Amino acid sequence: MKRSLFVFLIVSCLLAVSAGCSAKPEPSDETSTTGTPYKIGVIVSVTGAASTLGEPERDAATMLQKQLDAAGGITDKDGVLHPIELIIQDTQGSSDVALPIVKKLIDDGVVAIVGPSTSYESMALIPVVQEARVTLVSMASSGDIVNPVSARWWVFKVAQSNEHTSPWQVRYAKAKGYTRIANLYVNNAYGEDGADAIRQTVAAEGLEIVLEETFGADDKDMTAQITKIKASGAEAVLVTAIPPAAAIFTKQYRELGVDLPLLHNSGIAMPTFVDLAGSANAEGVIFPMGKLVAVDALPDDDPQKQVLQQFVTDFTDYTGKAPSHFAAHGWDAIQLVLAALGRMSDGLTLDEQRVLLRDELERTKDFVGLDGVFNLTPVDHVGLSEDDIVLVRIKDGVWEYFPQEQW
Repeated sequence: MKRSLFVFLIVSCLLAVSAGCSAKPEPSDETSTTGTPYKIGVIVSVTGAASTLGEPERDAATMLQKQLDAAGGITDKDGVLHPIELIIQDTQGSSDVALPIVKKLIDDGVVAIVGPSTSYESMALIPVVQEARVTLVSMASSGDIVNPVSARWWVFKVAQSNEHTSPWQVRYAKAKGYTRIANLYVNNAYGEDGADAIRQTVAAEGLEIVLEETFGADDKDMTAQITKIKASGAEAVLVTAIPPAAAIFTKQYRELGVDLPLLHNSGIAMPTFVDLAGSANAEGVIFPMGKLVAVDALPDDDPQKQVLQQFVTDFTDYTGKAPSHFAAHGWDAIQLVLAALGRMSDGLTLDEQRVLLRDELERTKDFVGLDGVFNLTPVDHVGLSEDDIVLVRIKDGVWEYFPQEQW
C-alpha cells in the first residue's frame, strides 16, 4: 500500500469513528466492484490577484488526483470502488468568472464543489449553491461564508476563520503589555471580518483601539494610513490583508520608520509576502496560522503531527517545493469530501448523492486534517478552534514557530 493512501485511510477512519469505520485494504480487482464515478469541482484562483492562494491549492488537487488514479478511486462503506474525477477550473480570482464556472459544473453533474480561494468569490457563490442544493467547501477565511448556517445550509469551509486567528494577534499584544491598538484592514470580506474579530477580542481583553483604517486590495500607496498610525499613540499595529497589499503596507511601514510591533493575520502565510515586502522589511513580523509551519516542533502525541509530516513529504516530492497553508486548505477540503463519500453507499441518484454528502459532512467528527481537527455540527460548518492555531515570526526571511514561552 502506498504511504500516501495509507494516510488517507487513517484520516478517513478518524473522521468516521462515530460511524464505526474500519480501515479497508487498498482495493483490488478480486475484492471490489466498481460503482458510480464521482465528479468533484475544484475552483481556484490559479491566475489573477489571488494566484498566490490558488496555485498551491491547485497543486494539492492535482497531487491528490494522481494518488486517487493510482488507487483506482475510493471505496464506499460497502467496499464498492468509486473512481474520482477532480475537475479543476481557474476562477482568476473573479466572482464574474467563478459564477458561470460553478453553474456549468453543477449542470455537468458534480457531487460537490471545492473552493473558491477567496472570501469575496465564496460570498458571491452562496446563492447559486443554495438554490442548486450542491455542497460548497470553501477554502477562504471569512466567517460570513458559513454564518448564519441557517442561510448557508449547503456551505462549509476549511480555512481557519478570523475568529480563530485574530484573537492570537490581540492576545500577543496584551501579553507584551500593549493596551492601545491600531486596527488596519483591507476593505473586502476577509479584511472586514478580521477587523471585527479584533474589535471583539480587544473589548473582551480590556484593550483599546485608538485607530482604524482601511486600504484597497489593489492599492499601491498606504502612506496616508501609516502617517495616521504614527500620530495615533498606538502601541501595536494589527493588520488583516493578503499580498500584494499586505506586503506593500509592510514595506512602506518600514520605510516610513514606524517601529511599533507589526502583527499580521494568517493571510500573509505565503512565501510571496516576504518576496514582495523584502526580507529586511518583513523581519520580525508576527502572525497566526495553522500548525503546518510548526510540524517539526509539535510533540509526538499531537494528533496532527503524522498527517502534517506525510503531507509535507508528499507535496514536496510532487512539486519540488514546500507547501503553504493554502495547499493545506486544498488538501483538507478535498479529503473531507472524499471521506464523506466513503461513508455512503452506491446506487443513489445524483440528487440523493448531493443531499447525503452534505449530511455526512455535517456529521464529521475528529477528522485530523492539516488546518486542524475538524468537528462539524449543524451549527458549525467549520469545525475548528483556537487550539488549532500557533504564532509564527519572520526571521532572516523565513518563518519560525513562535511558541508562547518565547513571547
